[in-house]
Amino acid sequence: MTIVAVGQTDLEVGNLPHNRQRIRRLLDDADHAGVQVLVLPELANSGYVFADRAEAAACAEHIPEGATCRLLAEWSQGGRLVVCGICERADDGTLYNAAAVFASGEHKTTYRKLHLFGKEGDLFAPGDTPLPVIAHGGFRYGVMICFDWLFPEAARTLALQGAHIILHPANLVLPYCQAAMITRSIENRIFTATANRYGEERGTVFSGMSQMTSPRGAVIVRAAERWRGVLSAALDLALAEDKMITERNHVLNDRRPEWYRL
Repeated sequence: MTIVAVGQTDLEVGNLPHNRQRIRRLLDDADHAGVQVLVLPELANSGYVFADRAEAAACAEHIPEGATCRLLAEWSQGGRLVVCGICERADDGTLYNAAAVFASGEHKTTYRKLHLFGKEGDLFAPGDTPLPVIAHGGFRYGVMICFDWLFPEAARTLALQGAHIILHPANLVLPYCQAAMITRSIENRIFTATANRYGEERGTVFSGMSQMTSPRGAVIVRAAERWRGVLSAALDLALAEDKMITERNHVLNDRRPEWYRL
């Protein structure tokens, strides 16, 4: 069994010390709970509702050298894995809505959000990296960010790469994602772990309700709308290797991709 957790908290756009303090508290809570794999919200270092690109740039950090990334790397020592949403400044100054993955004290990969939501396109460049799957501790962990949930191709791509679970930092404002992730679990026979934030930022309300779902579509845990903390569960990730939806139907092998072309 693997102890997986989602961390939910409130953040403040532009208040970097406050946000790092919130992240540090979640890391401490996860440490005390014996968590082995942790997912934190989207843009956790910076907040979300930027006034303009200049404000986003002032909040951005380099991966893996930034202050938030150093906290994540330190927590991941000893065989743990953490994924956290980061407002990233690339070496050439380009801004990305990214997720940094650290395991065993090392930076494993950075995923840059492919599907930008709303005004994010005014602030960030669209992702230029493939949807990643990280091998760790005998299992495979897929990563996507927030609005990627709307596109079945994202979760399916991770499942086809052998992911046992999707780790999903989010800042959710639409009311659909938590239910949609149940479908993503069923259609791919995969676990999901969505870490959302809660509260209000410049008039935008975030929905909380961070959750984990099973390959059979069960909601394993779900936080309240307004709740701060780490929600964990012991998961048998090997269950995601069973892709049979009935005795005769395999959710991946039964696909007919030759007929899906327009």
